[in-house]
Amino acid sequence: MDARNSTDRGTYAVIGAGPSGLAAARNLQRAGIPWTGYELASGVGGLWDIDGPRSTVYESAHLISSKRTTEFAEHPMGDDVADYPSHRELLAYFRDFAARFELTAGFRFETEVVAAAPHPDGGWTVTVEQAGRRSEHRHAGVLVANGTLSEPSVPAFAGEFDGEVLHTSAYKSPTVLAGKRVLIVGAGNSGCDIAVDAVHHAASVDLSVRRGYYFVPKYLFGKPADTLNQGKPLPPRIKQAVDTRVLRMFTGDPTRFGFPKPDYRIYESHPIVNTLVLHHLGHGDLRVRPDVERLDGDGVAFRDGTRSPYDVVVLATGYHLHYPFLDPSLLRWSGRGSAPDLYLNIFTQADPDLFVLGMIEASGIGWQGRYEQAELVAGYLRARRDNPAAARALEQRVAGPRPDLSGGYHYLGLERMSYYVNKDAYRSAVRAEIEGLA
Repeated sequence: MDARNSTDRGTYAVIGAGPSGLAAARNLQRAGIPWTGYELASGVGGLWDIDGPRSTVYESAHLISSKRTTEFAEHPMGDDVADYPSHRELLAYFRDFAARFELTAGFRFETEVVAAAPHPDGGWTVTVEQAGRRSEHRHAGVLVANGTLSEPSVPAFAGEFDGEVLHTSAYKSPTVLAGKRVLIVGAGNSGCDIAVDAVHHAASVDLSVRRGYYFVPKYLFGKPADTLNQGKPLPPRIKQAVDTRVLRMFTGDPTRFGFPKPDYRIYESHPIVNTLVLHHLGHGDLRVRPDVERLDGDGVAFRDGTRSPYDVVVLATGYHLHYPFLDPSLLRWSGRGSAPDLYLNIFTQADPDLFVLGMIEASGIGWQGRYEQAELVAGYLRARRDNPAAARALEQRVAGPRPDLSGGYHYLGLERMSYYVNKDAYRSAVRAEIEGLA
């Protein structure tokens, strides 16, 4: 162990310098609470830094939500920034945010957190590795903001494949698919992006799907689709009925291109914000195939009994939540296939000085929703000093039943939906807690 261990019981550790980590640092700063950040990459930006060691973005990656529904409220993106910015514009945005609020110097870069655990005498011990050397650092608590899109979910298929198998986490450029017969397994947002990339380079492109999808255009009536209907939310069944009808008008019925009919209502799983896939299907550049039955030498056999040869199989199969530096019991977490049992997806009953930020997915919640998570944590820590009664009242709710954050939607029982929330229900609940601590 490096002799340069440190003790600062009044400082909170922020793990990660992506959007949630920056939100954590900024709100601790606003509350006058000292902090130290740890980041594996060489600078801020999280996964949006394509050169980062665990970045999963690719050259063509853009936001699937518009800048106005995604940005931090206190740091709007400029009018010169595209409606749906690229990863390059977003990295510049985060670096500008960090510079504006003087956050960059608070992070230790190229530093990996390898363990974090409560200390017997109070506070937390955070063990880090930098340039091959390990050291321990004492902190008052830990704010975990290492993201949700870094640990690939790789399914185990029967059989063997003679070609290349590539998860989207390792995909950077469509040039790796040039001249090849490509099968993309999964038609989520990344899978559809890569399919659209591939049609310009590959010899052929197929999409293997197991269920139907709802495809949402990025623009409706000439405006970014997610900027419409931003007033009082409609009741779920009404919104589902109205939006399903609007989608039929703008995108038609995806089943005509070979997609299965969805076995769920719109918004009960994350929609696909990509209609270029339908464009290329209509032009014969893509084919939809059934779910994979097995890998089969130089090809793949599908569940409908058909088989096709391929050179590359791209797994657009998502990600697992990944907190390898924490004992799962601290998060009341049974592991893969589920999500940690946290109040508002933030607070754990196991330790009052451990917080998770960014473990939410919701259509339209943006980075401001994550900013408000950090605002709540900072408000709670400040209330422990200035308003103990309000802090204790929140702690009682943390120990109690979990509120319904679904907004009345019935989400699919999938791992990636296990931490999904309705943006309006969630942000209302978080803002109510913030106000209660004031």
